[in-house]
Amino acid sequence: MGFMALYFLIIFLVLGVVLYPALNKLYPEQDPLIVLNGFLFYWILGDLIFRFFFQKLPVMSVKPLLTLPIKRSTVVNYVLGKSALSFFNFLPLFAIIPFGITLIVNDYPAGMVLVWMLALLITTLIINFLNFIIESFSAETELSFLPIILLTGGLFALNYFNIISFTDIVGSSFNGIYNSPVLIIIPVLILIGLYLFNFKLLRKKLFLDSGLKEKVKEVNASNLEWTKSFGDIAPFMQLDLKLIWRNKRTKSSVWMLAIGLLYGLFFYPQPLYQDKTFFFIFIGIFSTGIFLINFGQFVPAWDSGYYKLLMSQNIKYEQYLKSKFTLMALSVVILFVLGVPYVYFGWKILFAHFAAAIYNIGINTHVILWGGSFNRKKIDLSQKAAFNYQGTGAVQWLIGIPLLLLPMIIFALLNWLLSFEIACITLIVMGVFGIVFHQKLMKSITAKYLESKYKMIDAFEQNN
Repeated sequence: MGFMALYFLIIFLVLGVVLYPALNKLYPEQDPLIVLNGFLFYWILGDLIFRFFFQKLPVMSVKPLLTLPIKRSTVVNYVLGKSALSFFNFLPLFAIIPFGITLIVNDYPAGMVLVWMLALLITTLIINFLNFIIESFSAETELSFLPIILLTGGLFALNYFNIISFTDIVGSSFNGIYNSPVLIIIPVLILIGLYLFNFKLLRKKLFLDSGLKEKVKEVNASNLEWTKSFGDIAPFMQLDLKLIWRNKRTKSSVWMLAIGLLYGLFFYPQPLYQDKTFFFIFIGIFSTGIFLINFGQFVPAWDSGYYKLLMSQNIKYEQYLKSKFTLMALSVVILFVLGVPYVYFGWKILFAHFAAAIYNIGINTHVILWGGSFNRKKIDLSQKAAFNYQGTGAVQWLIGIPLLLLPMIIFALLNWLLSFEIACITLIVMGVFGIVFHQKLMKSITAKYLESKYKMIDAFEQNN
């Protein structure tokens, strides 16, 4: 995390230094400051999305404090004040300050530049408290990321289709503050209003008995009789399907199917990608293997809450792993069939998706199961799904190399040296070999899990 913070600090610092000469070169007939103000709307949207998914809001156990002679208003002010001191609020300063200094050096009025910089700082705090409100309401919904996507997506769409030009509104607002510094009072009032709204919102929730009432949940019984056709792995498949559908964290794997299925629509309709055939295989592997990647990378950590109990039963570990394999393989087949309409953009795309699907079933399913034997982090299934990195370790980052990069490199080389068709056929042959030697591969993977069995039991018992 420290290296990531340092990386972003350097990026913003470099951006602040090169922004003025870059804008001067790209827009020689316009004022760089006015040009930058025209892009601030996109910065606000990007900052909102980035904060929602990555900024951890300050959370503290306040119930013990409520039995002490501490005012509730003091506790709420502390929480809000702590959020204002977030790293995400200081990060933009590394770009704003160098750019502001460059403006002053280039004979811009120092007082007006300082007020403009202050307006950006206030805007950063406004985004912080707005994110606090969105997080509060999103936590009560099943799809916690839906409100932020609807808000930012809606604003972007209104601006993109020229229904409401937010770029002009935001740009004109900052131009106005720069030309008339007294207008700085407007963002100050907005910031105060958001702070007070947050204060009122949190103060209402700050009661000793606010979390004592248990939530009543209705059990949704599903008919899983169809799984019996899979023989002795059916009980494990039923367990996995129930786990997926009944928990927030695992349910995200289902919603990600739609993202994976529609992923190609971001690229294929654009003429820019029609000639980049090497890119087809990446989209194919991602599109047909989205469930495989999202669900499979946390096997067996999904069962970490009761892994010790599971391992104490008289079950065959190979059956347990085969149920995971079967679910992932079925998802690949279903996603490929649903993605057949991509043939509209060309038969090469469909052929690449077919090669990717076979490769996913024959190779990537085994690779991701093998990688799972190195999982050592417990997963809390009740936590929110959106960009939740709890339970994520080095395995989840490194597994992407054999899953995505290796087939892309093989495909790109063969496509460049020989032809598109041979590149696809090679991946198909590799996938078929994986399917043919499935039993031997599963025995080897099972042996690896049995070797790591007690290490995983010990790791899953840890709550940190």
